[in-house]
Amino acid sequence: MSEYIFKLPDLGEGTVEAEIAEWMVQVGDVVAEEAPICAMLTDKAAVELTAPVSGRVVSVAGAEGDTIAVGTPLIVFETEGTASTAEAEKTPAPATATATAATTAAGQPATRSGKVLTSPSIRARAREAGIDLAQVQGSGPRGRILKTDFEAFAASGGAVPLPATAPVAATKRLGSTEVKVIGLRRKIAERMAASAREIPHFSYVDEVDVSALESLRAHLNSRLANGQPTLTPLAFLGLAVVRLLRDFPQCNAHYDAERNVLIQHDAVHLGVATQTSDGLKVPVVRHAEARDLEGLAAEIRRVSTAARDNTATREELGGSTITITSLGKLGGIVSTPIINQPEVGIIGVNKMVERPVVVDGRVEVRTMMNLSSSFDHRFVDGYEGAAMIQALKELLEQPALIFMP
Repeated sequence: MSEYIFKLPDLGEGTVEAEIAEWMVQVGDVVAEEAPICAMLTDKAAVELTAPVSGRVVSVAGAEGDTIAVGTPLIVFETEGTASTAEAEKTPAPATATATAATTAAGQPATRSGKVLTSPSIRARAREAGIDLAQVQGSGPRGRILKTDFEAFAASGGAVPLPATAPVAATKRLGSTEVKVIGLRRKIAERMAASAREIPHFSYVDEVDVSALESLRAHLNSRLANGQPTLTPLAFLGLAVVRLLRDFPQCNAHYDAERNVLIQHDAVHLGVATQTSDGLKVPVVRHAEARDLEGLAAEIRRVSTAARDNTATREELGGSTITITSLGKLGGIVSTPIINQPEVGIIGVNKMVERPVVVDGRVEVRTMMNLSSSFDHRFVDGYEGAAMIQALKELLEQPALIFMP
């Protein structure tokens, strides 16, 4: 018997440390080479690591939520071979998955007790599909749910219905639950706090009559072939933002605090804030200025889907120059979006509603929507921010202007 020490490898982009998001093995487990052992969280993504050798787990570096430095021992195996130390020679790839829908079916397997062992990507897919992983029988070590196990269960119609509950008398509820803030949620909290603390936000809200835009969108969608994805309002908004940034280059910028330099970008790398089962992510549509409406819509759809199902690469989750964010049907009336550092502006979309509006002295029912924006007041004056949103308002109210050179 000998000892094999596996050190945390460089996970790319100059990563110097990573957080233990999830252990998939524990001390005493016997694992096979290439079997998943843990998920590590960097600033960009969760990366699933696999065992470099077959052997028994002797020790692990820490608990979930702990941060360890690149190059330090992560896990120690007892093996049959000669003692050695694992040196990472290549960057592990993030786990990949595709979101899968499912429906309720009878005859589910009995629920297992204890923690369900599986990868972060499968956990995310299960949440989106409404599948209780405790119902899925895993074929991996210690009952670990593999990708094939999950997909077979989902394909058989494995969503679990919520149990029926009988009415109960009102009673006092005592106690509390502590939820450790780790993983992506901790990264989100740190970034939001830093942005709010370091950036003097200037917020501006304006209402937009999108009746003509919605009429154009409906017409274009009616011309699509059956099964072809429809154009969303976000695609039109993105195209309009790209067009107007030619006149507002100070809003398509990064602030380099270390050098005290504002970098105005010619390219528009459009961040699309996306709510996922793991928290808020900002996948990026690169070179949005070089895409037409259909191309922009397709890329927004692609990167957003990749963010939700954990298949987005590190490159697709960073490098945006300006961000748009939408709460969709939950958009409310007004929001105060937090700037995605090191950017200097963010544009939020609120809910579309039909309401009576006075037009040329007559009351008409129009489709209205508010735009809620925030700018870094150090570099974008209030007048400039308001002027940009009013220019965006004009493009959305007269959508033909979006397509003019």
